[in-house]
Amino acid sequence: MKKYELMYIIRPDLESEQIKTLVANLSNIFTERGSEVLELKEIGLKELAYEIGHMKKGYYVWSLVNASNEAIAEFDRVIRITESVIRYIVVKDGE
Repeated sequence: MKKYELMYIIRPDLESEQIKTLVANLSNIFTERGSEVLELKEIGLKELAYEIGHMKKGYYVWSLVNASNEAIAEFDRVIRITESVIRYIVVKDGE
């Protein structure tokens, strides 16, 4: 397994309970596949650098995971079809 950094931006118009559920569901992708979430930081509502789909703000979430290729592939698949996430990035940690 390798370490990865994840950052995703959630639509600002969701309720706090919807955000918590979404973050939990995305984290469960890793735990259900034998990987682990080392750190999870909900950065919160921030201004976007540029407007995305008429939105000027987004709810930022950062995570550090120790994951298998299967878990990363499933995360990528699920987050692409999740309409509540407006942007995301997955970067392999250099450690």
